[in-house]
Amino acid sequence: MRPLAILYAALLYGFIFLPVAVLVLFSFQGTLFPIPPFNGPSLRWYEAVLSDQRLTSGLLNSVAVAVLTSAVATLLGFLSAWGFARFHLPASALLRGLITLPLTVSYLIIGMGLLIFFNWLGLPKSLVAAGIGHVVINLPLCFAIVYSQMGEHQANIERAARDLGAGEAKVLLLVTAPMMWPALFAAFFLSMTFSWDEFVISFLLTRFETTLPVEIWNLLRAGLNPKTNAVGSLVFGVSILFAILFELFAFRKRPA
Repeated sequence: MRPLAILYAALLYGFIFLPVAVLVLFSFQGTLFPIPPFNGPSLRWYEAVLSDQRLTSGLLNSVAVAVLTSAVATLLGFLSAWGFARFHLPASALLRGLITLPLTVSYLIIGMGLLIFFNWLGLPKSLVAAGIGHVVINLPLCFAIVYSQMGEHQANIERAARDLGAGEAKVLLLVTAPMMWPALFAAFFLSMTFSWDEFVISFLLTRFETTLPVEIWNLLRAGLNPKTNAVGSLVFGVSILFAILFELFAFRKRPA
């Protein structure tokens, strides 16, 4: 059974990662067309990506949107989770369900709804509009991660801090947040992973200033372009980095 298990695992991981491996491999292709046989290695297309103003602008926009929206989503998720965990609210279960509802809704529906709503408000398509959309889709995830880590032992420490004279703001900032920092960092990095390569919301809510996934889509519209392999490899590399950081902060063992 062991050889069969190894073969099954090899086929499974090969099915998952072979397309990515091909993408990364041919990002180092030296010729004009990213097709076999492999002719490299060469950094030609990475240089072309980094010298392309639209791609570099989209890259910087993606980083800015991912960092800022993830910070906002994590903060709002933390405050929401703390409120539900520490106070008895009417219809608490219903309200928690409403917060996590966007996790079950297609991003296309959310993006179209935001587009109609922003048009009604008179808010033009922009990175700000896209950033609000990213907060909407990432806030439920951050809330779920942080809320799942809030326990009664933390509430006891918070009560002890209040008994010693700490105000509510100090308790939240100096007691609760430090105790919850692994969950906060995990929520932040996972939110960045989703925001970094999110396409639908960014496509619907941006016009002139766009994010990197939208620029990649514009490249693909023009046909086969070897720069797409290089920029796709960069996106994959950053996503893997965020995922590793998430694993480190979310699943590492805490000291006893």
